[in-house]
Amino acid sequence: MGKRTDPSDLRALDAERVCLIKPSALGDVVQTMPLVPVLRERFPRARLAWVVNRPFGELLEGLPGLDEVIPLDRRGPVWNWLRLLGDLRRRRFDLVFDLQGLLRTAVMAAATGARLRVGLESSREGAGLACHLLLPDSGRLVPAHLRYWRVAEALGLGDRHRQAEIPIPAADREWADGQVATLRGPLLAVHPGARWKTKLWPVEKFAAVAARAFRAFGFSTIIVGGSDERLAAARLEHLLRRFVPAAGVLNLAGRTSLKQLAAVLAAAGVMLSNDSGPMHLAAAMGTPVVGVFTCTSPTRSGPPGPRHALVAAELPCAASYRKRCPHRGRKHLACMEELSIERVWQAFARLVDRRESAARAA
Repeated sequence: MGKRTDPSDLRALDAERVCLIKPSALGDVVQTMPLVPVLRERFPRARLAWVVNRPFGELLEGLPGLDEVIPLDRRGPVWNWLRLLGDLRRRRFDLVFDLQGLLRTAVMAAATGARLRVGLESSREGAGLACHLLLPDSGRLVPAHLRYWRVAEALGLGDRHRQAEIPIPAADREWADGQVATLRGPLLAVHPGARWKTKLWPVEKFAAVAARAFRAFGFSTIIVGGSDERLAAARLEHLLRRFVPAAGVLNLAGRTSLKQLAAVLAAAGVMLSNDSGPMHLAAAMGTPVVGVFTCTSPTRSGPPGPRHALVAAELPCAASYRKRCPHRGRKHLACMEELSIERVWQAFARLVDRRESAARAA
């Protein structure tokens, strides 16, 4: 299919049914959410739907401007997939954005039969062939949050405020408040997990930074993560109780829904995390982040804005985006050793100092 690289088609289109295809991952879903109010402003009478992996659908429930969440089940019988494709076709979308850019999302986009299908230059697996238009300057080297925002720019609304509005039900806020009520002092949320082994800064180093945060500033620690990260969370809790027995520690790994997690992160004063979905969720909730980046780039993958402190490994292979370390012997996962506790601690201390200075100035 030939491409039209002139985004003026978007500015002239009067769409009645619009679909966002962005199934995963959590951090990317969060960074895509600011597009919803932009699409609502540009197409005020359109029905706006979002295709997303079922586990992340909860986060989109009640999102202002979004009419429908279409859940995608990654696993299951093949007829579930065929049913989804047929459903997308029957909805007769006018405009589709494939912001995932993989073969499976290209099939979904093509199945809609939409008269205008838009993708990004970062598309892989031939996904761009299913699109009529690839937005310019949206390749893989462009920071993720800017790649998605190219949609707003193409619609002529790139000057709008770029912020996700994640609605949290009162019950989830009350639950979060009840969980942290026993902790004293400022709250530090720590996420020691990540999907890739090459993103996993050692738990012992997280414990060392959190222990210093208690000694220097009185931070209590809230440990967060998914059910598959409970072992790392339990190890972190054990180390903290040994290093700083007087510190408040609350382990919520595997115990929260996404909305509850968002409420907990909103209650925290600072988030310390690997490059992960919860890191982006914390940033979206307005919580400053100290982000640890080993195999990924803070510029390309980190949350935007000066309020965050992002620390990266400084090795030739840093930011390689490899899920498995290609080195053996002493160089295997050398980034974990090179990225020191002291560097992360200094970033944390600077962030806290900035926050306290801003509070005094206010």
